[in-house]
Amino acid sequence: MSQSGETGTLFVISAPSGAGKTSLVAEMLHADQKLGVSVSHTTRPMREGEKDGINYHFVSREEFEAMIGRGDFLEHADVFGNYYGTSQVWVREMVSSGRDVILEIDWQGAAQVRRLIPECVSIFIVPPSYETLRDRLVGRGTDATEVMERRLSEARKECEHVGEFDYLVVNDGFQEALTDLLAIVRSQRLRIASQQARHSRLLSGLIETSESKAR
Repeated sequence: MSQSGETGTLFVISAPSGAGKTSLVAEMLHADQKLGVSVSHTTRPMREGEKDGINYHFVSREEFEAMIGRGDFLEHADVFGNYYGTSQVWVREMVSSGRDVILEIDWQGAAQVRRLIPECVSIFIVPPSYETLRDRLVGRGTDATEVMERRLSEARKECEHVGEFDYLVVNDGFQEALTDLLAIVRSQRLRIASQQARHSRLLSGLIETSESKAR
């Protein structure tokens, strides 16, 4: 726990492929220096332009399964034949130190995290239409046709779980969606428990002053 007694918030953000989640989270981190992001472990191959330890911790399937056996993950899932997982120790240490952390995971991982950390704040991002989703996936040019079609099919299934989340953000315009996401973060920081921990000295001084005047 931080010296002030304040703990951070874990923000769990999920979305179907092509909804713009990765770009939005990157801009959130740029706009709010108090936010950190959990870097997941994965067994999928590294894509052009990606860096180990920045985009993901890239590990072998054998190493990942060994980590599962040790209970290293807060959540993990097999997505399109590749493992993805979140370090439990790192997330808990960051939140306990007062840091707000973003976790980008699919709906299955989000469900696992909510069971272990029920106080987390979960957000689901969707595109404005199915046609927009398809256009975005085609525009990437990173997946084979059969993979893209499978992602589109999975996107429909993922959206069925939107009711399990605390917030829904529609990415119809990047800036508006970003504003909505940052507003959720700010509103969480203004909750009474967070504010009492952050401003305990201020509140104590105000209460003491009020009591002395009353006497």
